Amino acid sequence: MPQRSGWGAVVPTIEPAQRAQILEEVAATFKGRPLEELRQDTEKLVPLATQGVLASAGRLGLQIPEADVLSLAREVVARVGGLGFLAPLLRLDSGMSEIALNPDGSVWVVPKGEQDFVSLDLHPSQNDVWRAVEALLAPLGRACNEASPSVDAKLPRQEGLPGGARIKICHPVIAPGKGYPAISIRLFEPKPVPPSQLVAWNMAPQSIVDALVEAVGKGLRILVIGGTNSGKTTLLSAICNGIPKSARVLKIEDPEEIWLDHPHVVTLEARPAQLGTAVTSYMLSSGVDDAMRMAPRWLIVGEMRRGDAAAALFRAQMSDHPGLSTFHAEGPEAAISRLNLLLFNDVGVRAEGAKEMFVQAIDLLVQVGFRLDQNGKRRRHIVGIWKVQKALKAGNVIFIPLYRLAGEEVDERAASLSYVENKFNQIAAAESQPREE
Repeated sequence: MPQRSGWGAVVPTIEPAQRAQILEEVAATFKGRPLEELRQDTEKLVPLATQGVLASAGRLGLQIPEADVLSLAREVVARVGGLGFLAPLLRLDSGMSEIALNPDGSVWVVPKGEQDFVSLDLHPSQNDVWRAVEALLAPLGRACNEASPSVDAKLPRQEGLPGGARIKICHPVIAPGKGYPAISIRLFEPKPVPPSQLVAWNMAPQSIVDALVEAVGKGLRILVIGGTNSGKTTLLSAICNGIPKSARVLKIEDPEEIWLDHPHVVTLEARPAQLGTAVTSYMLSSGVDDAMRMAPRWLIVGEMRRGDAAAALFRAQMSDHPGLSTFHAEGPEAAISRLNLLLFNDVGVRAEGAKEMFVQAIDLLVQVGFRLDQNGKRRRHIVGIWKVQKALKAGNVIFIPLYRLAGEEVDERAASLSYVENKFNQIAAAESQPREE
């Protein structure tokens, strides 16, 4: 049925069959163009696709609202480029920090600044999904299939797209469901993060952000800790603005995601070994060792996930090289415990030696995490900053608190465990009371 608009005009609606016909006709006009051009110059293709949509609609006798014309044009560009349903989610203005497709075909995203996924009303077909997977992996010489069911990849920085992305794809043979692969895409910040942005996001007061930037400029060695997607890398990127512009900076990442507004930066990127090929792995620890032979003034390690990477960075920072890194931990004590385990399991360093390395290599510990704001929404905040005392006391690392978010428990996991323990104690106490007959 046609719809009536202002002044009584009649604007025909687009039937699904007509929409599909327009998409097919316009997409066909792009055949023969190099695939690399279709993937990288998407914004330049939108005007061409818009002309095609208008021409196709005219042949069908349709008058399409301007917004729908642009939507159809972008859908055409996404289709011919292979990314399909992913294309609008990967755009700079999408407002997403994470994208996931589950084995049942459902699409989920994490909006920027949020902690949890929300479901989208998208229902791509399996053909659409596998076409998008091929478009993501083919330029990298990779494929996801039964022989290689788990694939790690990286979306490079491109015009019109975010600052790159970390990609994980699991084939249905190891991610059973309805025949769809499991896809996780972590999007990175598209440009360097200025310290003022942390204040704008209410991550910390201006005075605290300024103090951290100044601490970096003074050459203090800083470890940023926090949970998954808590903003560790974003905070690290922002406080790196304290590094003098004249300094030579070596970044070691897996994958590269930190943008620095500095003229003298070299990045070394870890990579996994490629099964069935002669391509060997390049570990973060190797990157740190290589960086030390490249005359660095500052070292930055994106995230320490293994004990060998931690040991390499600690050795470098013990030789007076200023450095910054991130580590997954929900508090100072948790950071020490996890580092002890990793250093022992991966490189055989015992607990006492691991703690000594830590206190000699780290000056400040900064924790970020999600906390409730004034409106009851969970937002990223700097929840604590500690100075690391340069001597163990009774075999323990001593943290001297410098800043703590008011009214909040820093170690949420410990607080949750205490809450649950109290609940069980209350239940046990109630059960122990004599029952009335």
